[in-house]
Amino acid sequence: MFGTDKTASRKVLGVDVPRSRRSMLSEDVYGALIALIMDHALEPGARLNIDALARDLDVSPTPLREALARLESEGLVRRRPLLGYTVGPLLSRQEFMNMFEMRLVLECAAARWAAQRATADDRQALLEAAKAAPAVTDASWRSHAEFASSDARYHDRIAETAGNSLLREAITRLHAHLHIHRLFFPYGVANSAMEEHLRIAQAIDAGQPDLAESAMREHLIQARDRHLAVPRDGDV
Repeated sequence: MFGTDKTASRKVLGVDVPRSRRSMLSEDVYGALIALIMDHALEPGARLNIDALARDLDVSPTPLREALARLESEGLVRRRPLLGYTVGPLLSRQEFMNMFEMRLVLECAAARWAAQRATADDRQALLEAAKAAPAVTDASWRSHAEFASSDARYHDRIAETAGNSLLREAITRLHAHLHIHRLFFPYGVANSAMEEHLRIAQAIDAGQPDLAESAMREHLIQARDRHLAVPRDGDV
């Protein structure tokens, strides 16, 4: 099993993916599949052969099936009768716009409520999170993935601070960050996103709901427009 090898990563379908540790096998297989999907080594719509993937990753089918079930819940793979698993399609332009419409409704409310309900510890944690995001240093999937993960944690922290569990669950179910970064994160704009995050955190820290809501709205609109500005083949 590849958990016995101390090497940090291995090549699978031309992509460096994390090697599994025996104690966290399912989680690591999930991470490896994310890398392959986000890097398009497993292309949108491609049928997934479980036996072949298990051989490539040097794992048994059990943790692979567990990881695929998790990816299915996130919309990155689909399971169909007689076909098994396939990689989910990219978002269409309309789906992309619909997703941001939902984010504007949900996350602007979350920012407003966070400004009203944040404790001193919450405010400090948000300021630190806004300042601690990793820079996107190159066009590789791994660099983008680190920023995407930090971005998702930041937005989730705001939703948690808002103090409404149903709102937080609704935001989480969008799985917006994985889908957006799978489309291709525009290289070189991470600094802009970090500055926008800081403005939101500062408004929440100041206890200004109107300002927090408007800062979140501006951030989401700018994020949407940055992605729409990237030339792509076909639809978004």
